[in-house]
Formats: sequence, C-alpha cells, structure tokens
Amino acid sequence: MFEKRSDEGYQQVLPGIRQKTLVHGAKTLMVEFLLEKGALLPPHSHPHEQTGYLVSGRIRLNIDGNIQEVLPGDSWCIAGDARHNAEIVEESVAIEVFSPVREEYLP
Repeated sequence: MFEKRSDEGYQQVLPGIRQKTLVHGAKTLMVEFLLEKGALLPPHSHPHEQTGYLVSGRIRLNIDGNIQEVLPGDSWCIAGDARHNAEIVEESVAIEVFSPVREEYLP
C-alpha cells in the first residue's frame, strides 16, 4: 500500500487531538496525530503495541508511571496493555505505529 500526502481525512478524537491513519498493512497501522497545546490524552490502555516518533513540538508522556519530556526526534515504545497518558506542552505532531492493526483506526 502507498499513500500520498494529503491535508484531508483528519478526525477529531478528543478535544485538541486530531488523527489520520496514513497507511496500514496486515500487521501494522501508522497514524499521524496533530496535537494542540494544552490537550490531554487521558490514562488508558489497549492490547496493541505502540511505537511513536515526535516530529515537532513537546509532550509529557507517562507510560506505567515513567514520565518523560518528549522533544522532536525522540521516540518511544508502549507495550500492549501498558497504562499511558500524555499532556501536550506545545503544539505537536506525532507519528505512531500500532501492532496488531487497530480496527477502529481503519479508514
């Protein structure tokens, strides 16, 4: 699968948090998140492993009680079922890959 860049297709999932599935295969799914300063991703968990990369901005990421200040170029991996949440400190763009595919994120 190949997908060309587009400004269309973003969905508001929480206040200040928009997402768009960029591409997916049989085992992984890649999502772009546009995050507004001050937005909060509440504590949650899911069975999917989640790896991410911060393209721009600054976020505070809490993974199972381990809080990290995340800056552009930093990356992370969240194990399946790990409790995590985030505070968006500056307007940010993050790319994340989920495995297995999150069915609810399919276009």
